[in-house]
Amino acid sequence: MMGLYYEESEIGQKWRLGSYHFTREAVLRFARAYDPQVFHIDDDAAAESHFGRLAASGWHTASGWMRCYVEADDTARKARIAQGDVLPEHGPSPGVTNLKWIKPVYPGDTVTYWMEITAKREMASRPRWGLATKHSEGFNQNGELVFAFDGKVMVQRKSALSL
Repeated sequence: MMGLYYEESEIGQKWRLGSYHFTREAVLRFARAYDPQVFHIDDDAAAESHFGRLAASGWHTASGWMRCYVEADDTARKARIAQGDVLPEHGPSPGVTNLKWIKPVYPGDTVTYWMEITAKREMASRPRWGLATKHSEGFNQNGELVFAFDGKVMVQRKSALSL
């Protein structure tokens, strides 16, 4: 998680993960492959839908978050390697909760994603790991919240290096 060990992360720590631009071509390509509902793939049908026009799949919006997260984490990890640091292992995620698509994302929108650590706890059953809870959000170019979720991830403890 951003190249940090459990002990190095702090509640309230926040990262700008990056931005993803939703082109018309990308919206159509993603929707045709993974979410072929008419309001994601057909302009006329979308105009008659509750969205009023072609809209990106919510899963595309979530995929934009993942792309930005992976790129930001990769950048942070490469910076640690350049300093000669030992990298923490990536742990699994026990999943997400409170997944919300608050506003539609339309072709031409750019969503900027953020992530903040909201809680941490040590794992008695797995002493090599800690569990970090994080809240993620995405805002469109107008500053409107369009996407949010809470997630958890297992983070290697630096003290575990000697175990």
